[in-house]
Amino acid sequence: QVQLVESGGGLVQAGGSLRLSCVASGRTFSYAVVGWFRQAPGKERGFVGAIRWNGDSPNYDDSVKGRFTISTDNAKNTVYLQMNNLKPEDTAVYYCAARLSFTFSTSASGYAYWGQGAQVTVSS
Repeated sequence: QVQLVESGGGLVQAGGSLRLSCVASGRTFSYAVVGWFRQAPGKERGFVGAIRWNGDSPNYDDSVKGRFTISTDNAKNTVYLQMNNLKPEDTAVYYCAARLSFTFSTSASGYAYWGQGAQVTVSS
């Protein structure tokens, strides 16, 4: 089993920045893809971006490209989501998720392990 715990959410003004952390524990794995998703009220959970556990090949949804950055710190078993130039439409609960595979997926159904979510609210 893999446990994921997010932290770092909060309230920020438009144009501001936040960094979310996702700490993994449980079974050790040498390969995985960690994805970030978000869900706003009344909307489906959508893909934000993903990265291989070793830090390779970060990729992003077009809506966040150039503003959000995903990175890893394997020594801390942590994946980060750095969010800059935040907009009110970025307001959502953000989830990290893991799939034990070398391949990426932009679908929530492709991930077996999920964190509890972190609320991000961007005021205008």
